[in-house]
Amino acid sequence: MKKSIVYLIHTAFWLAYFLLLLVIIAAATQGFSSGPNFENILKVGIPFVVIPSFSAFYLFYFYLFPKYVKTRKIGLSFVYGILFSIGSAFVGGFFLTLIFGKIFMFEGGWSSFFAEIITMSLIGLFAGTMSVIIKGFITWYDEIQLKETLNLKNHQIELALVKSQLDPHFLFNTINNIDILLLKDAQLASEYLNKLSDILRFMLFETKTEKIALTKEIEYIEKYIALQKIRTSNDNFVNFIVKGEAANHSVSPMLFIPFIENAFKHVSNKKTENAITVSLVIEKEKIVFECENKYNENKTFQSEFNGLGNELIKKRIELMYPKKHNLAIIKENDTYKVNLTLAND
Repeated sequence: MKKSIVYLIHTAFWLAYFLLLLVIIAAATQGFSSGPNFENILKVGIPFVVIPSFSAFYLFYFYLFPKYVKTRKIGLSFVYGILFSIGSAFVGGFFLTLIFGKIFMFEGGWSSFFAEIITMSLIGLFAGTMSVIIKGFITWYDEIQLKETLNLKNHQIELALVKSQLDPHFLFNTINNIDILLLKDAQLASEYLNKLSDILRFMLFETKTEKIALTKEIEYIEKYIALQKIRTSNDNFVNFIVKGEAANHSVSPMLFIPFIENAFKHVSNKKTENAITVSLVIEKEKIVFECENKYNENKTFQSEFNGLGNELIKKRIELMYPKKHNLAIIKENDTYKVNLTLAND
């Protein structure tokens, strides 16, 4: 909490506290009929009420709360609270003695003296209790602010971690594909190398923000699919379908590519017609992404989404679209399907 607000809370408390004490002391020393005697209020009120209150308040605030109350040492908190209140009463009694002398302090004998000490102790205890409440509220508020700050930092770190996990995987696959193409057609390999250059530029500069234009994400996917198709002569190996108007929409960068990567990695046969189908349906209120690939049930299927990759991808989607997404991953028969629905902002 800002210091200015803390000072304001303290000031407001003392103003309210002294206003209440002024009324009580005025009634006790003079009554309201003829008006309060301010000389008596100053002589009696300051040492009898103000000094014990201030002493106990800040002893509780700076020492008792952080050392015992906050650490939940209830027994010691109670013992030290009583001792601090009594000590504050003796400080007030000392000032009363300086002002009025021994006659005032022992005017009624020891019983009067102890009665005054007990009264001032109770006043100090009340002020100290209010101190604990105020300090507790300020500490609680500061802890909430700290948690929010830590959550934000954690959010940023987790997003950076996700990107660092995804980007190298994509690069290794793409470079390997172009390396294979170099042996077949150097000119075509050069064209695909330019596509890779565009993709690298996208990854280096476009993914720094939390959201990018959906049109750029689609362009990125198209180039990625084109690079993956290098390894097969089957024109119908993969289909990418976009329905709806992508303009004026934005998404988290590289949100869909991990699912597409997984489809290429685990497709059963590159000669299979329509082995991979990727669709993007863009509506006014939502974006629906689907990625479906065929695989061989008899072959061991080690999906990227059964390990760390899956958790990171899910975590990223949860962070970027809290309560604004629905992710379903279905594996049945010879088909692996991912359906991701995003609510438009």
